[in-house]
Amino acid sequence: MTMITVVTGAAGALGSEVTRVLLERGHHVAALDRPSPRLDSMARPGACLPLGLDLTSAPEWQKAIARIESELGAPTGAVLCAGGWAGAAKAADAADDPTWRHMLDLNLETVERSVRALVGKMVERRHGSVVVIGSRASDRPWENRGAAAYVASKSAAAAYARTVAAETVDSGVRLNVVMPSVIDTPSNRTSMPKADPLKWVPPESLARVVAFLLSDDARDISGAEIPVYGRV
Repeated sequence: MTMITVVTGAAGALGSEVTRVLLERGHHVAALDRPSPRLDSMARPGACLPLGLDLTSAPEWQKAIARIESELGAPTGAVLCAGGWAGAAKAADAADDPTWRHMLDLNLETVERSVRALVGKMVERRHGSVVVIGSRASDRPWENRGAAAYVASKSAAAAYARTVAAETVDSGVRLNVVMPSVIDTPSNRTSMPKADPLKWVPPESLARVVAFLLSDDARDISGAEIPVYGRV
């Protein structure tokens, strides 16, 4: 059976690598992200369907699901890579945090909306696997002082995924969270020029963990938080 996998944030550094690894392993991939030329360039007839949309919009998700089912087939899995990081004001230093809502929308709302769009039909078919990209920051908030909005949004997304995993475990639908430390991306190298990127997590390494969790080899794993810390 061909695996049909939705990847959100597919045009980003991690999402594009996840897409590449899954295509290499024979998946058909629906690559979802904000509209962009980079997203469009990912098209592979019959194998990779790029779709630009607002991942927090239920109506846009409905249209996307209809196209995916029509052109690729019913999704059997999903990798929720959409998200991001932004610094923020410390709680004691400002009356308001301008990044708070942005982080919740980017890291939590996209996960919640994606799960609601995908999991219901997976439950009906009694088969599916969803992988959420979390963060080690959820386990080590003290290492992320000044980024409380990011930590809160990633922690909430992980808790949400694990709760839904408990709701769907008897239906054959699995949800798991991978918890990377720093991922070796161009933007992280630019923002942390003095760090040693050889200690970070290569996107391909993380993508291969994701591919395992999507596979039947991981059929007895659900509701887990998998640490992928590299050597940091």
